[in-house]
Amino acid sequence: MYKTAVKILKARIGIESNTEELLPSFPLKTEVKSLLTDFREVKQIPYSENLDGHISIEDSGSELSFELIGERATFQGSFLKLTQEASDLRFSLWGNQGFLYRFSLYLLEKKHKIFNLHACALYNTEKNHLYVVIGGAGSGKTVYLLSGLEKGLKLYSTETVHFRIDENTLSWFMGSLVDNVRLGTLIHHFPKFLRHIDTQDSEDEWQKKIALDLSAYKTDFEELTTPSAVTILFPRIEEGREGFLLTPESDKRKATKSLFDNITQKLSETVVLYDRLPVLGLDEEKMARNRLSNTSQLIQHKSVVQTASVLSNPNECWGELLD
Repeated sequence: MYKTAVKILKARIGIESNTEELLPSFPLKTEVKSLLTDFREVKQIPYSENLDGHISIEDSGSELSFELIGERATFQGSFLKLTQEASDLRFSLWGNQGFLYRFSLYLLEKKHKIFNLHACALYNTEKNHLYVVIGGAGSGKTVYLLSGLEKGLKLYSTETVHFRIDENTLSWFMGSLVDNVRLGTLIHHFPKFLRHIDTQDSEDEWQKKIALDLSAYKTDFEELTTPSAVTILFPRIEEGREGFLLTPESDKRKATKSLFDNITQKLSETVVLYDRLPVLGLDEEKMARNRLSNTSQLIQHKSVVQTASVLSNPNECWGELLD
């Protein structure tokens, strides 16, 4: 068996296969399917049996299968062929919507009590204020991200925001520094970020996504403990809409549920790998109960000064939030 291992934030995962070509290649490339669009770093480390979790892949002619026992995942089937024929390698073992991505979220939460929001985060250095913008694809996270950087905020994460609560101490960990952005968004709204990007083939500008490396804008620290203020936003950005509408969420139970649902989605949903293999969600009842408790603690933490939904257009999305 060929073996390697990776460390993603605090999670350490061993990977082995009977075919060397099926192991992830390092260093990871900056591309749309890369795990670098999910996490700050995917670091190669020595393989060991004493890790948080393990993945084993047997490339063979046997029936395609997946099994998870404890923290050990086992795959069998013709994975080399599947890799060559897949319609979208984001949904593969090592793709940014694939198994290692979800397994890492599972292990970070189960083994390290680190919870993972589908969100971007920006930091105001002068005010020690963290802005966490939550939502799925199309919600407006990229608009907040790029417009916030233009306004002088520092980048803390493009896609996954990690937090942990120990008693009254709230810690935030730096997330991904690469964002998958539609080319049309850059051309028409954020041309500043087009430097070093080839836009000659822009006929499909609203379909084509590029992996935009924004590490030049990151904070100079990778862990933030109990900032002075945290603002949590749930945006809806619409072209052509006039004005900026901020609706605070005063009911902490509703805010807690929104955070819980956001964290739970990627853990609990079934994903189809290589167009052929459905893999059930990785959630567990004990984890879900603990997650609900921790999201409630987050919403009630003294540093969280505002939780609100925002309805706006791209140009006015920050309203008076930064004043």
